Amino acid sequence: MRFNGQTLSTGTGFISFSKKGPLLITNRHNLTGRRQDNNKPMSSTGGVPNEVAVYHNLKGHIGSWLCKLEPLYSDLDNSRKRWIEHPALGSRADIVALPLTQLENVDLYPHDPGKPGEDLMVGPADTVSVVGFPFGITAGGCFPVWATGFIASEPFVDFDDLPIQLIDCRSRQGQSGSPVIAYRSGGSVTMSDGSANVYNGPVCKLIGIYSGRINAESDIGIVWKASAIFELVSSV
Repeated sequence: MRFNGQTLSTGTGFISFSKKGPLLITNRHNLTGRRQDNNKPMSSTGGVPNEVAVYHNLKGHIGSWLCKLEPLYSDLDNSRKRWIEHPALGSRADIVALPLTQLENVDLYPHDPGKPGEDLMVGPADTVSVVGFPFGITAGGCFPVWATGFIASEPFVDFDDLPIQLIDCRSRQGQSGSPVIAYRSGGSVTMSDGSANVYNGPVCKLIGIYSGRINAESDIGIVWKASAIFELVSSV
């Protein structure tokens, strides 16, 4: 996230497709540059972003990337935001969709929150991964870091009366906006109805989007559910 070319912070996001085109799905606080709880600027400079630099896959060359700048506002005085908020929760939901316009020579690999993957059993104490960029670091090139933890609340329960579930994971700054994935390497895998399916290779399921910890002293993290992302994408 940048203000007139000056980097203020780093974060994570992923692509989903809407009826009107591709979207960058990330956290609201990433694009506002402000805390969700008190609206104060998060950058030590006191600045808030007016553009975001997105690192995309170079078309036809997996393992190579290129940077595209997307404006966050459609006017010069930064009063008309381009991102789209949740249709019912609005600014209460820490998830937004930014329509992408700078896509020349880019390949997109989207997540579909309406079809989040195989119907895996994912309950308390099952493993999930926060796939992103802690402190802005990468696993090499622009490949993400897979930080793995555990589901920490019943998936059918909404934490704080919002479409949120909790995870226990040592996630940190820069991972905000990460897709949270249940990844299974194959073999016999338990499905949500209790049956077992056998897979010859890896399978995964999108659980939601990570948006930070419940407080600075805890490793309990907040995940906005895939169902909320689907509602957002469907509203565009």
